[in-house]
Amino acid sequence: MKIILAGILFVLPQLAQAQVDSVSVVQQTQIFQKELNHEYKAKATSPLMPANLRKFKKHDYFPITVSYAVMANLTFTPDAPFTPMAATGPVVNEYRSFALAKFELDGQSCELTLYQSKSLMNNAEYKDYLFLPFTDKTTGSESYGGGRYLELRIPKEGNTILINFNLAYNPYCAYNTKYSCPLVPQENDLPVAVMAGVRYK
Repeated sequence: MKIILAGILFVLPQLAQAQVDSVSVVQQTQIFQKELNHEYKAKATSPLMPANLRKFKKHDYFPITVSYAVMANLTFTPDAPFTPMAATGPVVNEYRSFALAKFELDGQSCELTLYQSKSLMNNAEYKDYLFLPFTDKTTGSESYGGGRYLELRIPKEGNTILINFNLAYNPYCAYNTKYSCPLVPQENDLPVAVMAGVRYK
């Protein structure tokens, strides 16, 4: 699994289908969980402090739930400027709003901003990368108090995108204060409890 932006972001393949493929969602999530556990177990790549690394076996995940993989309609924001995104430490990166994603989750209308990284636009491998930080009703109780992250790819065509919340993970700063992680913008606070992805206790 590749690590970028000071070791806080993971890149995974993104499904691009008109409707949610339940089998693919489960398979993709299982691969994600296995790779994330491996990443944290390996001394060379783990963000964990030495004492915690020795005790680490695997992450605590919410059960994989297909209903937390949703198709979202995108409203693109091509004229949005790049601005520094506040972070937990001194390393600050510039992002711009790429699109607004609108979808329904647990019967409620939701909207999240998808961000594009200025530093990655010139990288051929990651030029279509989108960053989705969010908080929800589990934040600070069943999930990390600083929110969680998702990663997406710009759709090759159309104005819909699959958001699989089962792939939500914690920033490295949840485990080690030496990392500088983007703070979740206020507008990306969801009005629902996202019982998917990595837990945090």
